[in-house]
Amino acid sequence: MIAINKYELMLIVNPNADDERQKEIVERLRATVEKDKGNVAGVDEWGKKKLAYEIKKEPEGVYTVITFTATPATLAEVERVLGITDEVLRFMTTRQKS
Repeated sequence: MIAINKYELMLIVNPNADDERQKEIVERLRATVEKDKGNVAGVDEWGKKKLAYEIKKEPEGVYTVITFTATPATLAEVERVLGITDEVLRFMTTRQKS
């Protein structure tokens, strides 16, 4: 049996990346999750916020919170892709109570 868990991912993208690229990053995450029978429940765009400290010499970041269900293997793939995407400053995933 494959466990499907509920996750919440906070994504901080470089504010210098154009809007198209920011949407492309979220859509790629959505496609990866849905390809493996997961579901994106919500995408909450918080917009540009000042960071507590500079990340990669950037004082601001564009915040997005994504809620989704996926298997642990799918989550590992999502995190791998986000980790190698240049425009992503930081991301953090938490598993939600079912």
